[in-house]
Amino acid sequence: MNEGEKDPGLYNFAPYRGREPFSWPGDKKVAVWISPNLEFYEIDPPANPHRKSWAMPHPDVVRQSHRDHANRVSHWRMAEVMSKHGFPGSVSLSVALCQHHPNVVEDANQRGWEFFSHGIYNTRYSYGMDEAQERAIIEDSIKTVRDATGQTIRGWLAPALTHTPRTLDLIAEYGLDYTCDLYHDDQPQRVKTKTGDLISMPYSLEVNDHYGFFVYNMSPREYADTLIRQYERLAAEPSGTVMCIPLHSYLIGQPHRIGPFEDVLKHIAADAGDGGRAWITRSGDIADAWRAIHTKEA
Repeated sequence: MNEGEKDPGLYNFAPYRGREPFSWPGDKKVAVWISPNLEFYEIDPPANPHRKSWAMPHPDVVRQSHRDHANRVSHWRMAEVMSKHGFPGSVSLSVALCQHHPNVVEDANQRGWEFFSHGIYNTRYSYGMDEAQERAIIEDSIKTVRDATGQTIRGWLAPALTHTPRTLDLIAEYGLDYTCDLYHDDQPQRVKTKTGDLISMPYSLEVNDHYGFFVYNMSPREYADTLIRQYERLAAEPSGTVMCIPLHSYLIGQPHRIGPFEDVLKHIAADAGDGGRAWITRSGDIADAWRAIHTKEA
């Protein structure tokens, strides 16, 4: 095996059907968390030699202005529907939004949403960064979110899902306790770093609205049906599971999509009361519950 083929040893292989069963608080079967990606896209970001920020030559007005709909209009539509049905957000935040559109961040904070870092801008990538640059982004994320919201971030989703080999070690060193950058499981898992364990928080690509609408070309009702089928299967599993619904408000908050999405929230909320299977929660609460459960087992 050559150097490039080595397993980095981040986590142990644990066959799904061989694990010790557990349930979530209240004897719930599936922890449901919604992750609104509150992002900021620069129209002319610094060039990264490893990846272009925009598909078209500058200025890519179509794509940038489409995404700007999020902070002008569709955040509010998405957030109001979530709050109406009792769903808090766990925000994947481009932390520069705290300066560019502080009213959006304040709205999320007032709703009791949790924040974790999605980098500074979603148009600046980790590819090619040295360690000092990556540390600066983590430090900026911690300080900026704390100053804007009073919260200390606990989680990380790499900007535009771009990484370096040292990312997980660095976020653990800075005291974060979960990563959303591994898409490998339907339950939280331990991730080994140089300074202790992180939790791998299940974050879905399969039911991410970006994939649903841009990759799989689903209609709004097809996407809503997919979410309901995802929920029903996870709720029927023999042990506790996690369902993450990652959203981008410029997609899900469009007038023709919000209605079918609201139907999904109604469906899950109807299964969240006494005797129901859904624990509607936030990512940090899932991390705390999972650690408590597995500390007892140990």
